[in-house]
Amino acid sequence: MPQKLISLIENVLTTDSSLSFDPQQLSRFMLGTEGLACFENKQRSILAVITLTQSHEIKALLDLANHCATDEELAFSLYPISTGKNWGYGTSQPAGTAKNIILLDLGQLTDIKHFDSELGLVTIEPGVTQQQLSDYLLLNNHNYMVPVTGAGPDCSILANALERGYGITPYTDHFAAVNSIQGYWANGTPYQSAVNELDASDDKLVDKTFKWGLGPYLEGLFTQSNLGIVSQMTIRLAKKKADFTSFFIQMEDDALLEEAVPLIRQVLQDYEGIVGSINLMDQRRLLSMFAKNPNGNDAHQVMENQDVERLAKKLQAPNWTIVGSIYGSVGVVKAVKKEINRIFKQLPCKRIYSNSLIIVVANKVIKYIPSLLINKVPPLSVAVEQLDSFNKGKEIMLGKPNKVALKLAYWRHTETAGFDKNELSPGKDGCGLLWYAPLVTMKAKKMREFVEFVRETCPKYNIEPFITFTNLKHDCVDSTIPIVFDLSNPQAVIDAHNCLKALVTEGLKKGFVPYRLNIDQQQWLLDKDSDFWQTVNKIKASLDPHNILSQGRYNPH
Repeated sequence: MPQKLISLIENVLTTDSSLSFDPQQLSRFMLGTEGLACFENKQRSILAVITLTQSHEIKALLDLANHCATDEELAFSLYPISTGKNWGYGTSQPAGTAKNIILLDLGQLTDIKHFDSELGLVTIEPGVTQQQLSDYLLLNNHNYMVPVTGAGPDCSILANALERGYGITPYTDHFAAVNSIQGYWANGTPYQSAVNELDASDDKLVDKTFKWGLGPYLEGLFTQSNLGIVSQMTIRLAKKKADFTSFFIQMEDDALLEEAVPLIRQVLQDYEGIVGSINLMDQRRLLSMFAKNPNGNDAHQVMENQDVERLAKKLQAPNWTIVGSIYGSVGVVKAVKKEINRIFKQLPCKRIYSNSLIIVVANKVIKYIPSLLINKVPPLSVAVEQLDSFNKGKEIMLGKPNKVALKLAYWRHTETAGFDKNELSPGKDGCGLLWYAPLVTMKAKKMREFVEFVRETCPKYNIEPFITFTNLKHDCVDSTIPIVFDLSNPQAVIDAHNCLKALVTEGLKKGFVPYRLNIDQQQWLLDKDSDFWQTVNKIKASLDPHNILSQGRYNPH
């Protein structure tokens, strides 16, 4: 790295911010769950890492990058990350493989800049994590929920919203809950909405209350793009309700899927705003939460049907499990619970609620059983683990972040048993994980077609077909298929990527289109000559004429 460039960068940084090109420091940011280097046979690299502590430094660095762009010796590009925990989609690695990429670490921008307890509006910087916001709300006794995800407490809230992520709390669509954005386009021009520009008051609060602003809606250009950097975001938080219960509807017969789908749709339509999003998980996916891999964690092979049947019987895991939540007053929750019972009585199924007497009693009894006894009695140990996962799943529905969902990434990790379940970090721990996340029309026939497609395709590549459907609305579901593999096994890495590619390419022919792509897919799947991406590139040329920001991110070249 030229000394002149080092000096130029250091001159625009404040005292607490830093520039590092130490190889050991850089390597930490190149750890991912995707195995991209092995599969692509090309090395991604970064020139340096800049860690910011003040948001105004973003503009100074963008201005510098644009100024240096025409100088061959000094030219560099910036690749911003928040917390860098985008597991399975790239983690903290840059999308491009160009030279002179400087990673811009915004993880230290952790200011909660504004909170309106009356309206439930919070303004946060990129580095604010699920856990930090949770701690803030608890400390100040604010009765609101964190928009949590299964990615874990240490993940950025702002970044998940910009990636158009979702969760299972009442405000399922996280970008839909974003009311306002401030930041900078790649050319260094500051961005704020027209409403904020016109507002001559001291508090400028009205912009934080209205998503769509005035004039063309530009804030969507910051999502899944490489057009600008968001320095702060105001999101609307869901208020905690007086009462809550989660429900688990278990179906023993795989063939009941077609009958269950219209009933789930009915619940979502009839009780919108009361029932949150609903998850539908198959048996193998459920077993990945509670069972040990019967093949051993180092085996690159799927479970045999007899193994699945044996584990399912032992753990009482049904073929399909419907998971949802009810939020409201005591009377509303009681009434909707009664209605859900009525609706699903049409099916041979078992219905369990988190406020059921058996669950309440079980939680009280477990507290008095010595841990030594639990560890010595395998059936008891399994029951306790299932109850713990059940309770942690309930916490997520209540907006309390935890790491229960991260266990999935360790299904084929050779050293799974050695990790503390409270300290899981898939990238740092060397887990192998990719995601296939297509949209599926919520019709029973189409969902069955998807299930058969995944179950037929994944085993061809020795990948376990774990299936989850999440209802984004009554008419559309997203299916998150985790491709879990041994990152230390080169053949497993190749098979995992080939499996993903087969799922995507063949799935498109069936109408299963991903809503989110990893940094490798963004290049080989998207057509730079299509009308859509030609339009994106015209916008890119206007807002980033020197192509200095996030080269290749959601922008095929």
